[in-house]
Amino acid sequence: MEKGLISVDQWTKGSQAYFLTHLHADHTQGLTSTWAEGPLFCSRLTAKLFPFRFPDFRLSLLRILDLGSWHSISLISPSTGSRVTVEVLAIDAHHCPGAVMFLFRGELGCLLYTGDFRWETGSERAKVGREILFNALKDSEVDILYLDNTYCNPSFAFPPREVAAKQVVDIIASHPDHDIIIGIDSLGKEDLLLHIAQALDTKIWVWPERLQTMHLLGFFDIFTTQTSLTRVRAVPRYSFSIETLEGLNTIRPTIGIMPSGLPWLIKPPKGDDKLSGSFLTCRYNRSKMGPNGGMQTDKLSGILGSVERFHKYMYSVPYSDHSCYAEIEQFIKLVQPTNMKGILSSSSCYVDPLYYFGRLSGLNLSSSRFDCTHQKKGGKRIVSSCSTEVTKRRKKSLDHLGGRLSRVHSLRRSQRGAKIAANDCPD
Repeated sequence: MEKGLISVDQWTKGSQAYFLTHLHADHTQGLTSTWAEGPLFCSRLTAKLFPFRFPDFRLSLLRILDLGSWHSISLISPSTGSRVTVEVLAIDAHHCPGAVMFLFRGELGCLLYTGDFRWETGSERAKVGREILFNALKDSEVDILYLDNTYCNPSFAFPPREVAAKQVVDIIASHPDHDIIIGIDSLGKEDLLLHIAQALDTKIWVWPERLQTMHLLGFFDIFTTQTSLTRVRAVPRYSFSIETLEGLNTIRPTIGIMPSGLPWLIKPPKGDDKLSGSFLTCRYNRSKMGPNGGMQTDKLSGILGSVERFHKYMYSVPYSDHSCYAEIEQFIKLVQPTNMKGILSSSSCYVDPLYYFGRLSGLNLSSSRFDCTHQKKGGKRIVSSCSTEVTKRRKKSLDHLGGRLSRVHSLRRSQRGAKIAANDCPD
């Protein structure tokens, strides 16, 4: 697709239409209440939440895309000045409220941008999204897949969220005399909280801003800001620390639960076996070859997919709103893109999906149509020039990965989003 037409989760000047996958902060960097670069396309639920996140935003800029329906957008080709039509389909990303994937197609190509997504195949909601995508791809071949590669490593294997939610309930039920603290973000994990409330017949405390979000989502009776009404509290993830838990335990017995797909480690300061600072330090679970040639995992990270108790006051449960490695693989087999690149593109965290999934059928790595080189600037990947040396470039890329993995910060991505341009491909 020609440069200067569309941007997804990127908010700088230079595009004619902008698309927002969801409202998590790492996808809205640069988007403010005064932003006015062009029409902004998003799901209906994201549009409903938008004014709460961006007060005084010019709502006339919002364009709502209903799920499962094709929408036509008329744009002007920067190179020819002629009018071009791009069709876009919004598909439930099953990540957080309002999150969608975007499938673009038209005379300039076919692109699929997943944003953050969870490709669970068991739930009815996921089956609907799968059917919509499958039907949309019957007559289209995806030229480039922009993929959520957060857990693009075989070390990441965690269960469906329904299973992890039951694990959380079991922990709470096994501590009947304890207060419970659960670390969450400002958006997401609502299904987990609802499952807890229904399974244990209890209200759940949330902070005032989170309660407003819950009301916007239609949940009025389950959540409260009165601590006297419940022993289960959902608190901002950033405020969740060992010091907090230790302080609370001087008043009442309290345990903390962190729902996340990341392998969490507690990192004590040097020379001190006590825990301090933020209670979690995360990193990729590094894979290495076992004595018989198979893969084995770093034992420091424990067994992924199971509940881990890392401190007498804290549990980690593998509840994730991102696809694990096996789910990513299933998704790529369904889409069979000609080429793909990861949307997690910060220099310290980027894992090229081609490293693990370039072997899958449907990839045409030697296609000169997508031959290009990239430069990295400030964590962003910028198309700089074209080349036909795909094999040589890909080998260099894989050699650069070396140890296969880069670490994930506890704050996760420093940069996401893409300006969709012609000849845009992984380097």
